[in-house]
Amino acid sequence: MPAIAVGRLDDSFSIGSLKAYVAEFISTLLFVFAGVGSAIAYNKLTADAALDPAGLVAVAICHGFALFVAVSIGANISGGHVNPAVTFGLAVGGQITLLTGLFYWIAQLLGSIVACYLLVFVTGGLAIPIHGVGAGVGAFEGVVMEIVITFALVYTVYATAADPKKGSLGTIAPIAIGFIVGANILAAGPFSGGSMNPARSFGPAVASGNFSGIWIYWVGPLIGGGLAGLVYAYVFMSHEHAPLPTDF
Repeated sequence: MPAIAVGRLDDSFSIGSLKAYVAEFISTLLFVFAGVGSAIAYNKLTADAALDPAGLVAVAICHGFALFVAVSIGANISGGHVNPAVTFGLAVGGQITLLTGLFYWIAQLLGSIVACYLLVFVTGGLAIPIHGVGAGVGAFEGVVMEIVITFALVYTVYATAADPKKGSLGTIAPIAIGFIVGANILAAGPFSGGSMNPARSFGPAVASGNFSGIWIYWVGPLIGGGLAGLVYAYVFMSHEHAPLPTDF
């Protein structure tokens, strides 16, 4: 059975691990810069992008493209998680230690924060849009929506990138991951905001100073990512693998 592993400090501070943290920082920075930047750009060009279907499509496409690139450039170094919920889902399935996953989180959150402050600077101080539930949608409904769409994302990550039975998929994995994120934004954007990524929501919250409802974008994605990790790892994956440090 796949085993959750706490990890060891020497493993989490190896040269390979340090390179992975830098890769996660850079990939998340580039992803958030493009994703949040697309929302800022559309807000600048239109009167009310939040209610404009064309704006939703544009933002969804930009996030999908940006994530495809971010995952691709980090895949051979860190695995290209770019998302604390993905890291958590992989930790639950025994694919990364909890300690190393914690440092992934730090790198991802810092990348998102830096990206948002860079956007504030290069746009001349334009407002950073934050995630929030749509009109008529309650916090509970928002959490459930984020659980479902993040489950879809992390399940896709497992099926295309983490499962050793997948064979050589090459660029198919990043493409599939980018596609599911774009599709989920189209489906969930008007309701929960379509985050699926605590880092993607946290950076804008820090840069704007507005943490209203931020818990939704931690609770929902982490539950969804964790459930996907449990389901795929324990039901579909081969359980013959070398144990990670401190498996239990």
